[in-house]
Amino acid sequence: MGLLDSEPGSVLNVVSTALNDTVEFYRWTWSIADKRVEDWPLMQSPWPTLSISTLYLLFVWLGPKWMKDREPFQMRLVLIVYNFGMVLLNLFIFRELFMGSYNAGYSYICQTVDYSNNVHEVRIAAALWWYFVSKGVEYLDTVFFILRKKNNQVSFLHVYHHCTMFTLWWIGIKWVAGGQAFFGAQMNSFIHVIMYSYYGLTAFGPWIQKYLWWKRYLTMLQLVQFHVTIGHTALSLYTDCPFPKWMHWALIVYAISFIFLFLNFYIRTYNEPKKAKTGKVAMNGISANGVNKSEKQLVLENGKNQKNGKAKGE
Repeated sequence: MGLLDSEPGSVLNVVSTALNDTVEFYRWTWSIADKRVEDWPLMQSPWPTLSISTLYLLFVWLGPKWMKDREPFQMRLVLIVYNFGMVLLNLFIFRELFMGSYNAGYSYICQTVDYSNNVHEVRIAAALWWYFVSKGVEYLDTVFFILRKKNNQVSFLHVYHHCTMFTLWWIGIKWVAGGQAFFGAQMNSFIHVIMYSYYGLTAFGPWIQKYLWWKRYLTMLQLVQFHVTIGHTALSLYTDCPFPKWMHWALIVYAISFIFLFLNFYIRTYNEPKKAKTGKVAMNGISANGVNKSEKQLVLENGKNQKNGKAKGE
């Protein structure tokens, strides 16, 4: 006999039991949350984080529509300040995690979460909270792309990466602000120091491009990061490290999704260059000598004519 064939009273009992179990599970999860962070900004409830992420997705959808008939914003100085500001923030996070974990005697193989108010543990928790906040600040990457009408940069990979990192790290800070969580954040913040240094330098203009030949190695470094993450997490599972197993498995799946997406980006960007009719190799529509002259018309970007590879007003 199926659920639909049961008497109304029994169906209500099943629904009532399921609801009660859900409420009890919810209360239990909050009872084991990290008490040290419960009064920190954004940590009292998931709703502020979810609201910020929802507004971000709305801007990704509506922003290009709003900019459609407007000229792109010229934001060179803003981008220089923002990118090098992110360099300093990530350098601070890396330093705090490195020094805090070193002074606390952390193991890079297996490290449980210490929920005490030990000064080193609180320092690590605070650094991880700043790491979480930095992922929210990184939403500005997308905002700047849209305001500058660089909509081709706002890919699925870009939005997926930004939105999930900020949203999911709220869970990490709420329940595991320490222990094994430090490793990935420390590695990622170091890579972001290099990445935002690159972005900051590109904001100075075309004259510096010849010194930025190492862009492709940033993508390679990110791919290495995801493989290291999987290896480190798998080792934790193998050694039965006392850290939430579901988080380990979720992290492995998450890292695999990034490997596929970043590998696809790498192949499309660097291993499949377009051949210009002049015989020059073109990368992303731009030849080694500037704009690809083989095109029948000037390159169009977001509906705007470009001359010499620059948007109007740049």
